[in-house]
Amino acid sequence: MRTSSRNPRPRSDRSAFTLVELLVVTAILGTLVALLLPAVQAAREAARRIACANNLRQVGVGLLHYHDGYGTFPPGCVEHRSFVRGGRQLAWSALLLPFLEQESIYAMLDVNQGFDSPANKAGAAHVLAVYVCPTNPRESMHVDGRAVCDYGGIFGQRLVSGSGFANGTMLYDSPVSIGDITDGTSTTLVVAEDGLSGDMQWINGLNVFQQAFPINRAPRGENEIRSLHGGGGAHGLFGDGTVRFLAETIDITVLAAICTRAGGEIVPPL
Repeated sequence: MRTSSRNPRPRSDRSAFTLVELLVVTAILGTLVALLLPAVQAAREAARRIACANNLRQVGVGLLHYHDGYGTFPPGCVEHRSFVRGGRQLAWSALLLPFLEQESIYAMLDVNQGFDSPANKAGAAHVLAVYVCPTNPRESMHVDGRAVCDYGGIFGQRLVSGSGFANGTMLYDSPVSIGDITDGTSTTLVVAEDGLSGDMQWINGLNVFQQAFPINRAPRGENEIRSLHGGGGAHGLFGDGTVRFLAETIDITVLAAICTRAGGEIVPPL
């Protein structure tokens, strides 16, 4: 009897996924993605918050180097147009550029002319990462052709006094020295973030705050301390160069105290 040389095809025990199994796997994957997505978003925001704090730390180092060179911090604004007709209205953040390793941008500016002078158009258009909070969403990095800024100098407070005195550290045409900060540099704000004003530019001297609202409570159009960071608060830079996250629940008397340079208040640990 002749035996065939062909081997019989092995029987496969493997079967395809059923529709039910496929739906179960899809549901499991969807659930895992839903669980992981908030964690990924939280991690990204944590990184953005750290980057924002690092921006202010760089600004703090720049301010202290500026103070070493000039004996004062820069004025908050040079020739504010509310008080000097046709004034230059140059911001502290423009004067600080050489101390933030931005000498090339500073060299493009003519500080003897106004912030909106044609001579300053090209320089003012440069977006500087050190002045931009990465959490802040925006459609454009420019306002009227000038690069934005998410940080402002502390002109003073009217939270408790209501009078709006120039009692802070970034004033109009009046540079403040560390010696003038009799409340102590570690408890006195110099710069803080505002990611919601929408109109601040690093060359324009309007980026100073006269704090009148609790943190994150000011209406749009006001230059105030606020941010979009998770955790309910905003970063502040103190006169000694330290950066702290200020909770929006901070007592307004304490917030007022850290916005003044010589109020004589006793500030509790922040």
